[in-house]
Amino acid sequence: MSLIKQLWLTIVVLLLLAFGGSLFIGVSSSRAYIEQEVRIKNADNANALALTMSQMPKDPVTLELLVAAQFDTGHYRRVELRDPQGEIIEQRRAGEAIEDVPAWFVELVRFEVPPGQAVVQDGWRQFGTLTLESQHSFAYRSLWRSSLELVGWFALAAALSLLLAWWIVRTIRRPLRNVVEQALHIGERRFTTIPAPRTRELREVVVAMNQLSAAVRDMLGEESQKLDLLRRRLQHDSVTGVLKREAFLAQLQIHLESQDSRASGTLALVRLARLAEVNELLGHGDTDTLLHALANGLDQFGKVRGGGVVGRLNGSDFALLLPGAHDLEQLRHELGKRLASLSDQSRVPLGLPAALVDYAQGDQRSVLLASLDGALSAAETRGDQSLVIAQGPQRRSLFTSHGAWRRALQEAMAKGIYLAHYPVLDGKGELLHFESPSRLRLNSEWQPAGVFMPWISRLELDSQLDLAVIDEAVRDITQRGKPLGINLSAASIQDARFVMELQARLRARPDVAKRLWLEIPESLAIHDLASFRSLCHALQPLGCRIGLEHVGAEFTRIADLQDLGLAYLKIDRTLIKEVDKIAEQQTILRGMATLCHSLGILAIGEGVENREEARMLFELGLDGATGPGIRQHDKSAG
Repeated sequence: MSLIKQLWLTIVVLLLLAFGGSLFIGVSSSRAYIEQEVRIKNADNANALALTMSQMPKDPVTLELLVAAQFDTGHYRRVELRDPQGEIIEQRRAGEAIEDVPAWFVELVRFEVPPGQAVVQDGWRQFGTLTLESQHSFAYRSLWRSSLELVGWFALAAALSLLLAWWIVRTIRRPLRNVVEQALHIGERRFTTIPAPRTRELREVVVAMNQLSAAVRDMLGEESQKLDLLRRRLQHDSVTGVLKREAFLAQLQIHLESQDSRASGTLALVRLARLAEVNELLGHGDTDTLLHALANGLDQFGKVRGGGVVGRLNGSDFALLLPGAHDLEQLRHELGKRLASLSDQSRVPLGLPAALVDYAQGDQRSVLLASLDGALSAAETRGDQSLVIAQGPQRRSLFTSHGAWRRALQEAMAKGIYLAHYPVLDGKGELLHFESPSRLRLNSEWQPAGVFMPWISRLELDSQLDLAVIDEAVRDITQRGKPLGINLSAASIQDARFVMELQARLRARPDVAKRLWLEIPESLAIHDLASFRSLCHALQPLGCRIGLEHVGAEFTRIADLQDLGLAYLKIDRTLIKEVDKIAEQQTILRGMATLCHSLGILAIGEGVENREEARMLFELGLDGATGPGIRQHDKSAG
């Protein structure tokens, strides 16, 4: 039996004992009082009538009249006069008529009142004995009415007491429920805190639980900080804090091969000209400060544009990757203003030439960098603040205008979407789920997401596409019975209508919802926490598994999301590549896996290229892996 039920049972028993005892005492007291009043009445009336008879003549007619008058006016059950030998001289009797009082009540409180007796004198001689017994119907009726009134007041008092008890139990139950939920959250590795209740004993428990939860959360935060520090030492330049050349080039390659809006955008190259001369004029320390300021300015510019990545390619060259940015003229203008502001703040003249080029899925990284390098050399010859737009690779666009793209995309979504199936396997080769990027039929061919996603974002069709993908995923799961992983765009997550529509569709299919894995970019979850939290609260009760993809740069903030019940993280390919050869990456991934497990989250590696990388990932404790190497392994195993 639960504590609350025991508490209610105790309250009810106490109320029954209190009110039952009070009712018993009240009825008993009233009964005793009435009996006493009737007894006194019998005795007084008997004495009064006997005195009257003693003073009157003792002829039969007079005695009969006196007895009849007393009997008719006094509500008596028996009036009797006997001589000293016990013979009846005069007698009047009446039956006991109790009409409006229940018989069970009469039997329960039966009055035991002795009759009143008095001696009738005839001078100095005893004439007889008078016995007088009152009728009890009025006493029963009076006691019954008083008992009903008493029960009514007790019922009212009991109702008020139960209401008060309900409020007290509710005030106790709420913090108890919160403590239970907090304990369940801790069991699920979600280290939440709850407000302390007023009750001292419960407050002590809640404070202790909160301290435990906060201590574990702080410990996990400290561990993630250490891992991020190690990652930054491995991937970031020590002077400027931006990505090293190898890490940046890996990010560029990932963008060129991606299946989302990152697959196209702008790549910029900025050079601090005459670095050796600047170093002589400012000194080594101030030059490092200048380089850091330049890198920080580019990083801020990238964040303003959304999802920008900055890397230092060599001593004086910095690269800026701006996914989803396509207006090169506007970018050149805005970047030029930022570089000019940096030059004006310097104590020595600075040359900051730059070149920009647009990129798209399938472009060769080497071709893009060669084109930028040539354009940058041309910019240097034109002047210190010259910005040049480089000629990018020749590409054939499927459609020539925005209107044509919009019509083609809407027609393709209306006709249906094809979902690819790339397995995500655990260490035993068992399927966790399929990654399912979408395909649209454009110009009579199935096109990968990297081709049309930039246009989907540009034309603000994200929510429409994501709902179409969800519909296809529902059909696929219904037919195949296999779990699918679906990507949701940032614009859709920020659209409240989309979230409500998605919730309604999945609520109608709870069997499908439990096999649906929804993936959100790490940057979106971190930088738009309110939208991500709303999504989690809307979909997790339906059984959906929500996770983050491309996790790496913001891993230190994952502990801030532990109360949302994340199911899995997909660790970015830059930390996976050649992990079997680089000890520092192995240390980072082992720590990330341990931290994920401490939070009850699955750790999955992205972009695995070969079996050696996959084997190392599972040895380091990761729960799953996906990528070309996993697909090859899956095919060979089949």
